[in-house]
Amino acid sequence: MLYIVATPIGNLKDITLRAIEVLKAVDLIACEDTRHTKILLDAYGIRKPMTSFFQHNRFTKGDYILNLLKEGKDIALVCDAGMPGILDPGYNLINLAVKSAIELTVIPGATALINALVLSGSPAHEFYFAGFLPNKKISRRNKLEALARLKCTVVCYESCHRILASLEDIGDLYGEKVIVVARELTKKFEEAIRGSAKEIIESLKKQKPRGEFVIVI
Repeated sequence: MLYIVATPIGNLKDITLRAIEVLKAVDLIACEDTRHTKILLDAYGIRKPMTSFFQHNRFTKGDYILNLLKEGKDIALVCDAGMPGILDPGYNLINLAVKSAIELTVIPGATALINALVLSGSPAHEFYFAGFLPNKKISRRNKLEALARLKCTVVCYESCHRILASLEDIGDLYGEKVIVVARELTKKFEEAIRGSAKEIIESLKKQKPRGEFVIVI
């Protein structure tokens, strides 16, 4: 069985009892960064073998993990934070398991996009998740122009390195429209900044942006 296990996105207490039970029971834990996952495992007294599964080894390691599953091993797939398979290489392993008729299940938990969407107070009955915005300005503006035509709430991720540039582009397209930028979700300094893109830029300029951001339009 392949267990797709959601892990906390910030606060380590946000792991579920079922996730802890599964992580204690499996034969192997496949994770993006073994050092990062070890912090979570140590917090709950979990002692299990780990293997790294990340962007640059996802093909070779995917075959290795798949063979173990075919041998009857139970394996938990986790990412550094949140739900495996959403914007991380976990998708590749999940897809391999599906194609190989390996039994799999999802152990639910925190996901940054859902936390930010609900926290924003924006309509959530219909929304579009756009992932990370493109790095290059022209591509990013083209993407935002397409998103602006949607008649629903839009959620996207952005890094601390590009958040100001992306907000400038959003401001150009959306003007004074109120948006929400969330950061440090579930952590001590969790924050949801509401206002126009221009207002949020001024707020973020007061201190160097850190971590990853979720933008809700």
